[in-house]
Amino acid sequence: MMDFFREIYYVAWGDLKFLRHNAVNIMIMSLVSPLLYLFTFGYGLAGNMVETELPYIAFIIPGIVALSSLNASFSSTATRLNVQRLYYRSFDEMMICPLRHSSIILGKSTLGVVRGLLSCSFIFIMGLFLAPQLMLTPLFVLCLLLSCYTFSLLGVTAALLAKSHQTMATFSALVILPMTFLCGTFFALDNLPPAIQAILYAFPLTHSSTILRAAALGWDFPWISLIALTGFFIAFFLIDIHLIKTRKI
Repeated sequence: MMDFFREIYYVAWGDLKFLRHNAVNIMIMSLVSPLLYLFTFGYGLAGNMVETELPYIAFIIPGIVALSSLNASFSSTATRLNVQRLYYRSFDEMMICPLRHSSIILGKSTLGVVRGLLSCSFIFIMGLFLAPQLMLTPLFVLCLLLSCYTFSLLGVTAALLAKSHQTMATFSALVILPMTFLCGTFFALDNLPPAIQAILYAFPLTHSSTILRAAALGWDFPWISLIALTGFFIAFFLIDIHLIKTRKI
């Protein structure tokens, strides 16, 4: 078991060094979009929302945290691995090393997980001051960690499937961008038609938003969504293993 974790560290070492040397630029890029969403939707549109017992700013912050876990984890993992595969060709050298395939997958996803946790932590800590209704609980931390890992593994999947940088941009436009606005990050899904809800619950970000919001606000926890997100995590991991084993990377 120690050898397994040591291999993960060896794979992740270069990416973590990259994160350390570019920490300021990476954090700025990770925080600009969430802060804009918070200002635009949390304050710009909050005045047009129907007043309820829960302020809209308290409702939207967990959704923005879920969205940040998607954008930061996916983009950092997918972009760096895509460049390593198609430009530097350094990923080919890693593949000939005596490493477990699972160690390579988890090691390459570490950058996305760390960046996602940093970005989400900053947003949520700021949210604790803006919305006293929010709570930081162990269940929230667990859900956030699972979300970051799931979306980071999705980034590995996209990078392994991409045949060019344009392919990666197309994947982001067709998959990531729709999830950004449709998966319950900015609005509740309960008022949508059942057919639309069924479609949206087929995306991992919907389940991430649901469990993070419930854990942060003390609502009845949707264990089914936690199981579903865990299923996405396992599915992306197995797909990545399959791609490494069967495709010419």
